[in-house]
Order: sequence, then structure tokens, then C-alpha cells
Amino acid sequence: MQHYLAYLDSMIAHYPDQLALVDYSGDDAKSYTFRQLGQQIRHLDLLFERMGIKAGDKVALAGRNCANWAVAYLAIAAYRGVIVSILQDFVAQDISRLLQHSDSRMLFVGPFVWEQLKNEELPEMEAIVSLSDFSILYGTEKAWHTWEEWNDTPVSEDEFEGFCTYNLDDLVLINYTSGSTGNPKGVMLTNRSLSNNVEVGKETLPALPGEKIVSMLPLAHMYGQVCELLYPLCSGCTVYFLSRTPTPSILLKALQDVQPYLVVTVPLVIEKIYKKHIAPKVTKRNIRIWWNVPIVGNIIRAVVKYNLKKTFGGHLRYFICGGAAIDKDVERCLMDVHFPLSVGYGMTECGPLIGGEMVHNFKARSGGKPVKGMEVRVADPNENGVGELQVRGDNLMIGYYKNEEATQAAFTRDGWFRTGDLGTLDRKKNIFVKGRLKTMILGSTGQNIYPEDIESRINNDSLVEESLVVEREGKLVALIFPDQEKVKLQDSLKAAAEDLLKRINEMLPNYSKLHHVEIMKEAFDKTPKRSIKRFLYH
Repeated sequence: MQHYLAYLDSMIAHYPDQLALVDYSGDDAKSYTFRQLGQQIRHLDLLFERMGIKAGDKVALAGRNCANWAVAYLAIAAYRGVIVSILQDFVAQDISRLLQHSDSRMLFVGPFVWEQLKNEELPEMEAIVSLSDFSILYGTEKAWHTWEEWNDTPVSEDEFEGFCTYNLDDLVLINYTSGSTGNPKGVMLTNRSLSNNVEVGKETLPALPGEKIVSMLPLAHMYGQVCELLYPLCSGCTVYFLSRTPTPSILLKALQDVQPYLVVTVPLVIEKIYKKHIAPKVTKRNIRIWWNVPIVGNIIRAVVKYNLKKTFGGHLRYFICGGAAIDKDVERCLMDVHFPLSVGYGMTECGPLIGGEMVHNFKARSGGKPVKGMEVRVADPNENGVGELQVRGDNLMIGYYKNEEATQAAFTRDGWFRTGDLGTLDRKKNIFVKGRLKTMILGSTGQNIYPEDIESRINNDSLVEESLVVEREGKLVALIFPDQEKVKLQDSLKAAAEDLLKRINEMLPNYSKLHHVEIMKEAFDKTPKRSIKRFLYH
């Protein structure tokens, strides 16, 4: 296995003048060629050295996606420090607690987080450094003096000699999966995990040097770090960062301007586009009639595919979804038109990849096959072959930082990690996730009910923006947040909801029929990776 920093070495050596990192927008927009990236990493490592930071010391990052976030991340790794990545969406009090829990000695912080954080009681740290310009915001007297000397030292323009690709099994990253509720879970990942994830990306989604990608997922999340930063950068690609909140208009403009070869996102993005721009056309009676007719059907599907790819900039070769199951009808339509779709399966504890597949081999409704270096098994399957998915391999974490109880609970006696997901494997090892072990509902007749399956059907309705199925007093209830444009057209939202209930129940077996539908006035509260916080709605 090749160290991911060795791949980066190669890109700096072979493509020194090519753009590596670019801020798409923002007042402090920065850009770096591969040569400048290597030089800036070396310069920050000089700061660490003069600050007295040692190998294994923790240095935290909390801020919006930007080029300097990526530079700081890579500099910490190259210095043999331990990166502590914290989502900027966490409240200031939680960030302060996580800095203390992680034993961080330094913090790189974005302006939005700093505005909230500077009023908090901060743990003892040598320095807090701005991600806008690497200026010092807070620190000991020694840190201020050291920073001033370092800031007066010009960035070295000497020939880049390469990074030290140290032990693959060294700890390199602590990624917090939540704020400070209960005992914080800081996932500890090694260089082996990051390197294998990068190699999987390079082999599954081959990229050409000079191709472009838009980083839209939070960089503090593992999908953002690996799929939108490390793997494309180690392939010689240019990464564009949406430094501002990616509203639909900003995102669509960025996609048109950048013309990425790859989009990595959550299913909600493509599902919204499908509902508003594709479904109204492909569900017309005349289109349905001709859809599978030779020649004419091929032309119709080619037009749908062309318009879809054009929405994402026109140069799209891979469209990867993860984090949740994609709607069945949306997936079927995308595969019918040969859109370059593949759905992956993973989690933070695996840095993040567990399952994935090349676009042309992807099997509908699956999360791909176990990626190179990973094994998946189904524990205690029921009569339908459904059991808990358990994994082990190169990507797997070495535990939760300073939380031995949670670490012990996460692993079986024979060393397999409990994902908490229910699923099956087919004969070709394709992974099919049925739902979360914690969300599965046991019906009154002993049947297993997977809320995600019912939600998938509900979400396909044009009235619905998103939904959640919960159990209340032994009955299944669907919580619905309606599409706000559709709401304006409804004479009676209550009548529309009752009609929806009738139509959905006609699709469901008796044991999983819904008792009633409840209309939500506001959108569901979500995690940073846009999953609904289910625990809030029971």
C-alpha cells in the first residue's frame, strides 16, 4: 500500500505549476499550485517546529471549507502531528469541550467559528491561528513571539524534497462524530486507513491530472476529507472549495463554472432535481409509452441523460451518492438512462469507505461491494438473511479517543466492528442495507419493519419533501415535511395527506401499514451530513 503523502509527492513533482487548491468564492479567496502547496505545507511545519509541537501532538481544525483548511490539514499530517477535525456547525461550547477532550495544543479556526468561540472559556492551548491568513488570534506570549518570527520568514522556494511517508499504522486523525453530548466519540484513524481509502478512490474512480472537482461536503466529515480532497488531490486534480454556504443557486453556478468530472453528494440533491425537473416530464403518458421502444426510447433517454449531465457542468463522469439510501424510482430512472451513478456504503469509523463499485458494475439498491482491504459479514441473520453488518480491514479505526467503554462496545470478541446497520450480502458480495439496527421496529406479529423502506416510498410522492416513520403507542406514524411549492397549490393539505396515506398503505403489507400522517410545519433537524436526527422525533 502506498502512503497518500507519497501520491501527493508525485503530483508536486510532476505537475508543479498546475492548480491544486482554489477557493471558488469569498473575501479571503486563495489558490495554490501543487508547488505552492508543498512550499506552504513546509512553511507551516516550520511554525510547528518553532512552537515546540512534537510528533503525536494534537492540532485541531474548525472552519468552513477553504484552501487554507486543506493546507493546514496536510501540514499537520506531514509534520507527524494528529489532526483533530471538528465540524464548524457544532456550537461554541461543544467545540471548546472537544478541544479539551482531544488535548489539542493548537487550533486553526475559520472566522465564523472564531466569532462564536472567542467568548467561550477556552482550554489551555499554545495558539489559535486564523484559517483566513494564518495570522495568530490567541496564544501564549511565547507563541506570539514565535509566530512573529515565523511570519517574517519567507516561504522557502527551494526545490521540494518530498514528504516523509512515515509508519502507516501511526495515528493521524481524530474525527469527532458528534458534539459533547454524553462521552464524546473521537474516531481514531491511522495513515493506513486514509491511504487505503485514497487507493480505493484512485482504482474505482480513475481521474486524470488537471480534472476538477467541487468540494461541497463538510471537510471535517470523512466523506469530504477523502472523496473531495485527498483522493482527487492525490490524483493530480484541482479542488475548488465553496467557501460560502452552498445554496442551490451558488452550487449550480459553481458546477457550471468548474465543470467537475466527479460529484459526491447525498441522495437528497439528486432526488430534488429529479422531482422538480425530470419526473414531471418522464411520467407523462406519451413519454412512458415510448420510454422502452427501440430507437425512440433510446433518443428520449439520451436527452434525459444529456440534460442531467449538463446540470452538473457537462463533464461529469462519476456521480457518487452516500450517507443514505437513494429513492428507488430515482435510481431506476438514472440507471435506465445510463447516468454515471454509483452508491457507496461507509461510515466515519472506516474513514469512511466500506462498500463501493465502479459505475458500470454498480448493482441497483446496493451499497457496492466491500472495497479493497475490507471484509463484510452478516451476523446472526434471520430467515430472510438480514442481520447486522459487521466489518474489519485496513480502513477500520483503532478506537474512540479516551473512550474505552465505547470502543469495547463497538467490537465483537473476535475483532469485527459492529456497524449497527441491518443488511444482507448477495452471492457477488453486493451489500444491501435494510436499515439501522436502532431504528428497526418490531411489529406486533413479530415482523421486522424497516422505516427507511417506507420512507423511500413516501419521499417519492410529489407532495413530500422528506419524511420520517416512527412508532407511537404501537402504531406507525409518518411525519411529513411537504414540498413548499406544492403546499401553495393545495386547497386542503389535510385532504392531500389523507390521500397520500391511502396510496402509501396500498403499497405496504398489513404489518407495516401506517396509522396516520402528521404534517410538519418546519424541516427536520439534520446532522452535518444531512441525515435527519431521528432521536428528536420519537
